[in-house]
Amino acid sequence: MASSGLQLLGFFLSLVGLAVTVAATLMVEWKKQYQGKTHRIYEGLWMSCSGNERTTCEFHQYLLKLPTEVQATRGVMLLSVFLSAVALLVSTVGMKCTRFMDGKDESKSTTAMVGGIMFMVAGLLTLIITSWYVKMIVQIFNQAHRLQSFEFGNAVFVSWAGGLLTMAGGAFLGCRRCSQSQSKSSNHFLSTSHPKSNYV
Repeated sequence: MASSGLQLLGFFLSLVGLAVTVAATLMVEWKKQYQGKTHRIYEGLWMSCSGNERTTCEFHQYLLKLPTEVQATRGVMLLSVFLSAVALLVSTVGMKCTRFMDGKDESKSTTAMVGGIMFMVAGLLTLIITSWYVKMIVQIFNQAHRLQSFEFGNAVFVSWAGGLLTMAGGAFLGCRRCSQSQSKSSNHFLSTSHPKSNYV
């Protein structure tokens, strides 16, 4: 079925997007700074690393002393991951290839659509907070001395990719019109295959 294929594609994209978002949240290269030719400093949402060839890392110990962009990004990314995890469970129940709610096609379609919308909201949150984080880093970079300020790192691009994948998967899962058109076409095929007899 075409709609089942779209749901599987959306589910797979959302699952990959969730994994990428989790990886971006745990990455340490949200912002970076180079001191000289060899010494590097990386700061993530949970820890910071520094060193030359060998880097040493330590976790952020005081939450209230962290910059505003780090606190806000950490909170929204965790919210996005939690929302995606809930959407994963909801979508599993509503997908046509699962045995949940058998015989209730309308309810399954609605459940899959709700899961897709939740995925899209989670991906949108990831894109918004990551873009805001980049904006804050760029503002600090332009205001401060460039040799003493940070640049945004590779985790930003990973986070953007995770948000886009999650939103794309949610769009496929939430395509209720596709499943409705599929069911209408199948009903029309059944009605034409077995026409009513007018003979007495």
